Amino acid sequence: MIYMDNAATSWPKPDSVYTNVLKTMKRYGANPGRSSHTMAVEAANILLYGREMLCQLFNVTDPFRMIFTYNTTDSLNLAIKGTLKKGDHVITTSMEHNSVIRPLMHLAEMEIETTIVSADSQGLLDPMDIEKSIRPNTRLIVTTHASNVTGSLMPIEEIGKIARNYGIYYLLDAAQTAGCLPIDLGKLPVDLVAMPGHKGLLGPQGTGVLYIREGVDLKQIREGGTGSQSESIYQPDFLPDRYESGTLNTPGIAGLGAGIEYILNKGQHKIMAHITNLEKLFVNAFSQMEGVKIYGPTNIKLRTGIISINIWDRDSREIVNILSQKYNIATRGSLHCSPLAHSTIGTKEQGTVRFSPGIYTTLEEVKACIKAVGEISRKIKIRSI
Repeated sequence: MIYMDNAATSWPKPDSVYTNVLKTMKRYGANPGRSSHTMAVEAANILLYGREMLCQLFNVTDPFRMIFTYNTTDSLNLAIKGTLKKGDHVITTSMEHNSVIRPLMHLAEMEIETTIVSADSQGLLDPMDIEKSIRPNTRLIVTTHASNVTGSLMPIEEIGKIARNYGIYYLLDAAQTAGCLPIDLGKLPVDLVAMPGHKGLLGPQGTGVLYIREGVDLKQIREGGTGSQSESIYQPDFLPDRYESGTLNTPGIAGLGAGIEYILNKGQHKIMAHITNLEKLFVNAFSQMEGVKIYGPTNIKLRTGIISINIWDRDSREIVNILSQKYNIATRGSLHCSPLAHSTIGTKEQGTVRFSPGIYTTLEEVKACIKAVGEISRKIKIRSI
């Protein structure tokens, strides 16, 4: 199979990821932080290894500011619900995933108001529209780093500076960029960053991270056992225990650490250059293909490795099925859990066919995808498919 669904989850993983997961389950399968026996200590060291790898990649000095979660959605729920209270106002964009929009819609029941700032038809945002939406009670701005539909990059540095000027927290959804683009949290003006372990960071599913900047007051939304302060019936107030109740996914975190170590050894700029080159091939080919419409900015510098298209007027799910069944190509269709983004770019009814190459995608695979799309388009034109 030609796998072009890395925006959903990266595959395959580096061999070291599989090795670390299995080794941890077979050798260090104890509960971290719950005892002082050798296996428990080794399990705790695995968690520290994962945090240290994250700090090295994202230029963070305190490993305990990297909170382990179970996915980006889990991280976003903690960041959003842990920040906002009754009467607050939050600003977001029309390019957000439902993992941002649905929690905000739920919080409307608590009299928390949301302003959704519209992007343009390419999925690009004017940061001044964010600033114009600020109110006296605005507590949080939350945006994606890159759209999971169009790949459009948000002007996060400008938004972060606006947030700092007004004393507002800025939450970044890095679901499509963590591990794919350089993110320097030592310099970037963001307060909270939600990221998946299983996409660009090359770890297993069931792993996620929330970065919490020093000075951010975030209440926990889950309480329970932490292995620390067990004599107390109240949740610890120190990091990371305040936010990490219950047994963590230690084998998954071992794999996540290995994935990040692979990125560090290979070089993130090399990985980014590889994905960018493949993206250029897709964009250039699809832009010139009859019957094919490509979405998002044509300027490669304004997008990351996601290429969404439609072929004539066909439903995107139909095209995805044809690609899978006749060409053995894995893509994703429909609305990608981002209905507002599709409304923004005019594809709410049709959806889009999304290609998302990864670190192991080859030039030959991209050419095969381009050839397949061309054949499908030609056959649709003569109504023989």
